[in-house]
Amino acid sequence: MTDAASPRRPHRVVSGSQPPTSPAWRPASPGPIAVLPDGDPVVTAAVGGAGGAVAALGPGTRGIVWTAASGAESLQHALDAHPGVSWVQLPWAGVDAFAPLLARFRDDGRTWTSAKGAYAQPVAEHALMLALAVLREVPMRVRAEQWDVDERGRTLFGSDVVIVGAGGIATELLRLLAPFGVRVTVVRRRDEPVEGAWRTVGVADLGPALEHAEVVFVAAALTGETRGLIGARELQRMPHGAVLVNVARGAVVDTDALVAALASGALGGAGLDVTDPEPLPTGHPLWTAPNTIITPHVADTEAMVVPLFAERVGRNVAAFLAGRPLEGRIDAGAGY
Repeated sequence: MTDAASPRRPHRVVSGSQPPTSPAWRPASPGPIAVLPDGDPVVTAAVGGAGGAVAALGPGTRGIVWTAASGAESLQHALDAHPGVSWVQLPWAGVDAFAPLLARFRDDGRTWTSAKGAYAQPVAEHALMLALAVLREVPMRVRAEQWDVDERGRTLFGSDVVIVGAGGIATELLRLLAPFGVRVTVVRRRDEPVEGAWRTVGVADLGPALEHAEVVFVAAALTGETRGLIGARELQRMPHGAVLVNVARGAVVDTDALVAALASGALGGAGLDVTDPEPLPTGHPLWTAPNTIITPHVADTEAMVVPLFAERVGRNVAAFLAGRPLEGRIDAGAGY
């Protein structure tokens, strides 16, 4: 598992046929890079600033920087028509919108990279804000129209925390949480240690890890393995009144189970930047669920991600030209 988050939203990052099957096909040497689908000037400047040659898609194209959160079909046509492309940069940390495309081209020798980790700081910041707001019963406070003394509210200091996922968002969350003296258990695909975590467990031990969690942060990529990972059984294993924060993908959490847990009071509140379905329809019960805050997938706004994506593109262009490893390489088999 890793950060999700996002494409995170169906907006831009800044302002077809069968794939090649010949066993002789090999990635070509570095050459012109196309910025698609429409040559965004910020990304174009980042490519050029790193020493890359920006050119329209053509027979000589060796790299593609894709700046839209959608358009997998158009990207597929571009790759089918230009087998010399050896590197593709996708715009978001989460690549679930491009999953069929990654599966189609997974064994053709191309290198695929995402922005995973690039937007971790603003997303982790948003996650912490949601957790603090829910713990302090802010949903109730901001709707109050009179001075009504109510002693509800809890502190984060000294809490038992679980982070589901071990990517960039988790790394940044661990740094932000450190001053609160919390005990953090990280749940990931493998139980390899994560710096800053009190302990790390594999996903098979998710249930036991949740049994003492006062706050649970969901920061895992959406894959076939993580879809519905937090369901009714997992929510029931959390202590009464625990808080759930999701800044990954809505479908990692079973929405019906979440609604039921909030309505019953078993779950003490939720902070959600992502939902399933998304956008969340008007009148959906999550909008009025007790002690719940919903933000419309804005943990990393366009103003935040533009410079971060440009920096990632610049570093990867420089690495591509020099033959060095690229940042954010996608494991097509794992789905992120």
